[in-house]
Amino acid sequence: MKNTLLGSLYLILASSIWGGMYVVVKIVVAVIPPLELVWLRYLIAILTLLLIGFVTKQKWRIEKRFIWIIVAIGIIGNAISIVAQETGTMLSTAQMGAIITASTPAFMVIFARLILKESLTIKKGISVCLATIGVILIVGIGDINLSSTLGGVSLVIAALTWALMSVLVKRIPSSYSQIVVTTYSILVALIVLTPFVLPRLPELNMIQLTHPTIWGGLLYLGIISTAGGFLLWNRGLQMLNASSGGIYFFFQPVVGTLLGWLLLDEKIGFMFWIGSILILIGVLFVIKEDK
Repeated sequence: MKNTLLGSLYLILASSIWGGMYVVVKIVVAVIPPLELVWLRYLIAILTLLLIGFVTKQKWRIEKRFIWIIVAIGIIGNAISIVAQETGTMLSTAQMGAIITASTPAFMVIFARLILKESLTIKKGISVCLATIGVILIVGIGDINLSSTLGGVSLVIAALTWALMSVLVKRIPSSYSQIVVTTYSILVALIVLTPFVLPRLPELNMIQLTHPTIWGGLLYLGIISTAGGFLLWNRGLQMLNASSGGIYFFFQPVVGTLLGWLLLDEKIGFMFWIGSILILIGVLFVIKEDK
């Protein structure tokens, strides 16, 4: 019982941190473009994880056969997905970012079938359909314009690539420390993004970067959201069944929506809630099926 309560607390904290992340990104991305923001976020996170890894005396050796999986995780999940996520958040709203990304567990069903050969049952098929309909409804909320549509598309790409990355993670043996795997995958993303980011860094407004809101947001994204969020989530899943832990993912859109409404004065429309409910029902189908 103690492990269940503690594991639940870890997962709630991780999801709440990620929910708040969308509001922080929405504020910081007004000063730092998405690509540069992801790079700076990972630079801070990698330094934090390396410090934690050396303090806890992690074993850093990885077998060659798993190296390419970690490289794929870094490129697909930590590079493409996060850049798409922050681009989508910049072009849309914090609520849309939180909710569409919450469809990730349903999309994982497809990739689990293709990559892990897991069975695709009727319930899982229904869950994917519901989540897809929910995403379409949410992409169409508010004023229909090119910016919000591109934002919605970017967020769907982020959800799909994150789902693919999450399935690839299952190919890594559980005997490897999550600190080590996360550090290496973020390092891969950092290496991939560096050639694109370095020429653009001089264009950043250094005066704006000194504002407490901006550098505070960077520290939140790098230390708390990236390093802390991953470690809390992975630790919580170790103490609970993965299928049971999935339900806590929904603290993310709830927190993101509430903070977007409270801090950014974002409006919540009727179709937004309909789409959110459909995604919730779809993911609950997946969770119930895995029990």
